[in-house]
Amino acid sequence: MTSFPNPISVAGYQKVTPDPQRLIDEAINDDYIVLTQRPNYASEAGWRNEAERHAYVQANKLRFLRPYQLNAVHALQRAAKEDKDRFLFEMATGTGKTLTAAAIIKLFLRTGNARRVLFLVDRLELEDQAKKAFAALLSTDFHTVIYKENRDDWRRAEIVVTTVQSLLFNNKYQRKFSPTDFDLVISDEAHRSIGGNARAVFDYFVGYKLGLTATPRDYLKNFKKGCPATSDPREAERRLLLDTYRTFGCESGQPTFRYSLLDGVKDGYLVNPMVVDARTEITTALLSEQGFVVTFTDDEGEDQQQAFKQREFEKRFFSEKTNQLFCKTFLENALRDPISREVGKSIIFAVSQNHAAKLAQILNQMADRMFPGKYQSDFAVQVTSQITDAQQFTINFANNNLLGSGNFIPKYKTSKARVCVTVGMMTTGYDCTDILNIGLLRPIFSPTDFIQIKGRGTRRHDFFEQVFDEDLKAGVTDHQKRTFKLFDYFANCEYFEEEYDYDQVLILPRVSLGDDDGAGGGMREPTRTYEHLGADVLATIQEEAIGLEGMRVDRMFFDRFEDVVRKNDAIAKAVEDGHWDRVIDYVNREVFNKPEEYYTLDKLRRAAAVDRRITLREILEKIFGLIPKFKSKDELLEEEFSKFVADAKPTDAASLPAIKNYFKAYATSDRLRHIIETRQYTDLNTNPVFNSRDFRAVPEKYRTLIPAYIKDYVSLNQFLA
Repeated sequence: MTSFPNPISVAGYQKVTPDPQRLIDEAINDDYIVLTQRPNYASEAGWRNEAERHAYVQANKLRFLRPYQLNAVHALQRAAKEDKDRFLFEMATGTGKTLTAAAIIKLFLRTGNARRVLFLVDRLELEDQAKKAFAALLSTDFHTVIYKENRDDWRRAEIVVTTVQSLLFNNKYQRKFSPTDFDLVISDEAHRSIGGNARAVFDYFVGYKLGLTATPRDYLKNFKKGCPATSDPREAERRLLLDTYRTFGCESGQPTFRYSLLDGVKDGYLVNPMVVDARTEITTALLSEQGFVVTFTDDEGEDQQQAFKQREFEKRFFSEKTNQLFCKTFLENALRDPISREVGKSIIFAVSQNHAAKLAQILNQMADRMFPGKYQSDFAVQVTSQITDAQQFTINFANNNLLGSGNFIPKYKTSKARVCVTVGMMTTGYDCTDILNIGLLRPIFSPTDFIQIKGRGTRRHDFFEQVFDEDLKAGVTDHQKRTFKLFDYFANCEYFEEEYDYDQVLILPRVSLGDDDGAGGGMREPTRTYEHLGADVLATIQEEAIGLEGMRVDRMFFDRFEDVVRKNDAIAKAVEDGHWDRVIDYVNREVFNKPEEYYTLDKLRRAAAVDRRITLREILEKIFGLIPKFKSKDELLEEEFSKFVADAKPTDAASLPAIKNYFKAYATSDRLRHIIETRQYTDLNTNPVFNSRDFRAVPEKYRTLIPAYIKDYVSLNQFLA
């Protein structure tokens, strides 16, 4: 119990008498949502006439549950019958998780098992999308609000939509809400919206919990986990996935309901991508074990070498000609629109906003040469947070009127702009069914991001929906979307799948080493030039020892950094929206390593005076009030041990101190982990952290259980000094 409910919440809670049997017995058919949208639809002429039925359904935007969505609801009812109150749906992107969630919400509200539902999302743009969806599906019976737009009267609504970040800000969830305010909490993209500090919000409210995720638990099954302290981002995401399944009572790895991309393809609801492996000499070198090695002369006249990896592309390693070759390859191999025969609508994912601007410019220059007079630099559009009306651009692109429509054929409504170049705005929750090409012009390290990006293209589409000329239709042989192309320039598929069978491998031309700048003369092969900032960045690295006399200076240093960050509207807005990748990238580029103060992460860590290596995200969370303080190493260890106890449920209270001692020592000592893993137990006699007597005090069961648990669920990087 973290806080007592207030009198208003208690009064409201007393009005609800949960009846799980009604939840279990409620009849759910494919028209469950339609009966809310249009209760008398079955008696109306438009429905009863078979010839008019399709047009009637389209005109009234009626949403019938698909068979697998029905199965999901029925699976929840079966789980409730087994007295479960936590559920997890693993459903591929594009399979209608929001519609399924709407059916669940109606089920709980209609049967009296909930009087109010909280729908948690992890991105600001998903708030409005969820509200509109629930309003379109359930507004006849239930009222939906976004919390930040209705801070004073949200209690009048049955469905409250909000970002996790909004509730975390200054501990708002504890100050403004009672634990009993919501009887059902639904977490969209669960392992993102309840990860880290967000878990506190999720656990604060009592009642039923439903998680929705598109990321399978075993998506990283081919990733060979090694040292538990590895900094490989796949390891962190693997733990997050395992922890999510455990949170929803699915430790076995089996969610309450599962419907995969392959299921959707097999049933005809989704399409699979054609993955295109396209690598240049430079990206091949960046991806290699040794990296792209550049030789340079330092300030003292000595020859030095600097290696760059794929993470540093468009961050510390720049190559304009590589970007040109990326774009040229994309335009020459992209799928064409089956009606207009122009380049199919596409989304390209860039490293940063600056990179997106470069790519949009290159694509427009090349399109002007390929299609003279057709686009006037409207072929590609940058869609990032720096661009005014960027969110509206995404809507216009989906509605086929971004910068105009019908550019080639007046009676075919398709967007004039053919390519949106983005960083993260269009990764999740973006529905544009006629996407034919997706370009990964950046390395991706999160399987969730990879699955979400890939999911932008998996929805089916009938291109005749936007054709308003029967003669034009007659000349088209295939108007159905059968696949889409996924251009993989950085071996992202191999990164997650290890041995990936690419559908198409492009042998990119060897780029010239000459001095041609690539201007004019049509689509000539771009030349290669390198511009890297490695030497400059290395020249600025300084190492300084801070003595006791520097402590007050350090605190002032941290305060000055806090002032700089708080006054930056771009940072504050991105933090509030939960765009952490964007925030961290911005701080690294625009705030760190500047001559005015020369802020660095190492200096801030020293100024914070915490006994472990805090992250930049933690620093920003503290500055903006998302966390009250930096937790010490022991506080984190206590939290992790509490989770372990809740999971393992030790029965012998007398042995609990020994178990805790072993848990903490194993999590923080490399030497102890090596001793246990190699079974060199005699070395415990000389181990100052955890000796033989300590080990004998640990019940035998926990000697192997604790190492296995820590490897699966605990990130050891958080304990590094």
